[in-house]
Amino acid sequence: MSTSRTESRGTAAKNTDASGREQWGSQLGFLVAAIGSAIGLGNIWRFPGVAYENGGGAFMIPYVVALLGAGIPILFLDYALGHRFRGSAPAVFRRISKKLEFLGWWQVLLCFVIMTYYAVIIAWSLRYVFYSANVAWGKGSNAANHFNNFIEAAPAPQYSLAPVWNVALPLAVVWIVVLVAIGRGVSRGIEVANKVFLPLLVVLFVALVLRALTLPGASEGLNALWTPDFSALKEPKVWLAAFTQIFYSLSVAFGIMLTYASYLRRRSNLVGTGLVASFANSSFEILAGIGVFATLGFMAAQQNTSIGNLEGVQGIKLSFITFPAVISEMPGGAIFGVLFFLSLAFAGITSLISLVQVVAAGVAEKFNLRPAASAMAVGIPAAAVSLMVFGTKSGIYSLDVVDAYINAIGVVASAVLVCLITAYGVRNLKQLQRHLNFVSETGNLVGAWWRWLVGVVVPAFLSYVLVSGIVGYIRNQYDAKSYTRGFENAFGWGSVAVVFVGALVFTLIRWRTPVDDFEPISLEASNTGGAR
Repeated sequence: MSTSRTESRGTAAKNTDASGREQWGSQLGFLVAAIGSAIGLGNIWRFPGVAYENGGGAFMIPYVVALLGAGIPILFLDYALGHRFRGSAPAVFRRISKKLEFLGWWQVLLCFVIMTYYAVIIAWSLRYVFYSANVAWGKGSNAANHFNNFIEAAPAPQYSLAPVWNVALPLAVVWIVVLVAIGRGVSRGIEVANKVFLPLLVVLFVALVLRALTLPGASEGLNALWTPDFSALKEPKVWLAAFTQIFYSLSVAFGIMLTYASYLRRRSNLVGTGLVASFANSSFEILAGIGVFATLGFMAAQQNTSIGNLEGVQGIKLSFITFPAVISEMPGGAIFGVLFFLSLAFAGITSLISLVQVVAAGVAEKFNLRPAASAMAVGIPAAAVSLMVFGTKSGIYSLDVVDAYINAIGVVASAVLVCLITAYGVRNLKQLQRHLNFVSETGNLVGAWWRWLVGVVVPAFLSYVLVSGIVGYIRNQYDAKSYTRGFENAFGWGSVAVVFVGALVFTLIRWRTPVDDFEPISLEASNTGGAR
C-alpha cells in the first residue's frame, strides 16, 4: 500500500466519530460552510431591493429585530437538533419520535426542488461570465433582448419540452462541480469546496463594490438606499419583509443547518459559531446593498433620472437585465461584468452544495450508501429535472412560480411545524436549550428567552405568513397578470404536492441503517440548563 493512500485513509479516519459518522475537519471548516450556505443569490439580488422598497435606512431597524428575534433563535434550534441527534433531517426527526420522520423528508424534498432550479440560475451566471468578456449584449435596452434570446424564452408561459442548449453546457459544469464536492465527503469535499469558493466570492465582491463606489452617481444611489423613511415603520408589510428576508437568507428550518451541524464534533461551540455565521451573512447583505445601489446610481445618472424611476432593482431582472445594461455604459464594463457574474456563480455554488447535501445525507442514511453513491443517486435525477423543467424555453416561467410556492408555503410550513412540534408536540425545547449551553460551554447564555421566541413569537409570526400566503394564492394566485391559473396550479401547487407525496413515500420505505439504535450526547448539566 502506498504512503499517500495510507495517509488519506488516516485523515478520513480522523474525520469520523466513534460510530463512523463523518465530521468536519475543524470548527472553522463548519463555520465557512455555514456562511457559504447562508450567503447566496438572495443576498446579492434580493436584500438591496427589499431594503430600498421598505424604508431605506429605516429598514435596518426591523431587519435587526428580525435577525435577533427570529433568525438567530431558529438557527440555534437547527444547530441543536442536528448536533444532539446527529443525523440527516429524516433521521433526526425519527429519533425524536418515529411519527415525525415525515417532517424530515418534507425538508429533504423541499431542498431537492429548490436545488433543481437554483442550479439553472447559477448556469446562467456562468454563461454571462463569458458574455461579459466582450459585453456581448451590446448597448442599453439590448440587455433585455439578449437575455430573452439567451434563455430562448417562450412568448407565453406554457410548458415547453424543448431544452435550451446554451444553458445545458454550463448547467452540466455546475452539477459536476457540486457532485464531486458532495461525493468526496464532508471534510474532503464540502469543506474544501467552501474554503475555495467563499474566499474567492468575498475577494471578487469586495473588488466589485470598490469599483462601483468610484462610478459617477454612486453617492446618489447610496443616498437612495440608506436615507431613512421612518414613516415606513408604521406599515406591517415592512416588518413582514424584514422577517421574511432574514428567514430565507439564513437557510434555516428546512434541513440545511441541521444537517451541517450533525457533522460537528461532540464538543463544539454552537452558540458562538451561530452568532458569527449570522452576522457574517448580514454583513455581506449590507455590502451587497452598497455595491448594487452604487451601480444603480450610476445607471440613473447616465439616464438623467432618479433611482425610483428605474425598473429591475431586485431578482432576475436586476442580475441579468439591469446590471448588463449598466455594464455596457461604464468604463471597464467587461471587467466589472466578469467580477459580478463570477460572484453570483460562487455565491450560488456554495449554497447549492448545502442544498444537495441535505438530500444526499438523507438518501445515504436511508439506503446505507457511501457519499459518492448517494451523490450520484441524488445528482442524476436532479440534473435531469433541472434540464427538462427549468432549462427549457418555458423554464423562466416555471422557475418563478415554483420558487414562489415552495418558499412561501413549503419552507414556511416546515419552520412552523419544527417550532410547534419541538415546543409542544414532544416538549423538547428545554432539553435543546441545555444542549446548546452545555456543548458551547456558555453557562446560561441561551435562557428562557430562547424558548419563548422559538415556541411563541416565531411560530405565531410565521403562521400568519403561511396562512396569508395560502389564502392569497388560492384567491388571487401568485401573479394572475402573468400566469393562467392552470399554469400556476401545475407548477405551484404541483411542486408542493410533489414534496408531500415524495415525503410520504420515503417515510414508508424501510431503513437500511439502524437509525433507531442511537444515544444522543449525554448532558452533564443541571436541570436549570448550565454548562459544566
